[in-house]
Amino acid sequence: MARHPNEPRGPSQRQLRVGEAIRRKLSEILMRGEVHDEELNALMITVGEVTVSADLKIATAWVLPLGGEKKDETIAALKRCKGQLRHLVGKDMTLRHAPDLRFRIDETFDRMDATRALFADERVARDVAAPRDDDGDGGDAGEGGGE
Repeated sequence: MARHPNEPRGPSQRQLRVGEAIRRKLSEILMRGEVHDEELNALMITVGEVTVSADLKIATAWVLPLGGEKKDETIAALKRCKGQLRHLVGKDMTLRHAPDLRFRIDETFDRMDATRALFADERVARDVAAPRDDDGDGGDAGEGGGE
């Protein structure tokens, strides 16, 4: 089936490859404390994903500080060191230009926790365990004889 030209597309293979390469490099830089910033080096930061714009000029790093605390301080420290991080990331990349780095808090773990809590709720567990009518006719009509 042909897709309408105005439909949004997912990221290209190149965007995914570049994003993953940046994610690995950023994680390595932060783990090794290669940036000259004591506050940033004192933080343990997980880089969950890096999404890259279609033109590869902007890379958004989705990060989370260890324990989920000090989120504002983490973003502020990363923004403050953006130039150094961009230089270090671009140094080993084969791209013509290092992308502009942007940092956002990765809320995936919070959403997973909320989903787990939802499924742990006894009412939801009861609804999930309840037998369902999957034949699509909306009920038992037509099943097993009328009068």
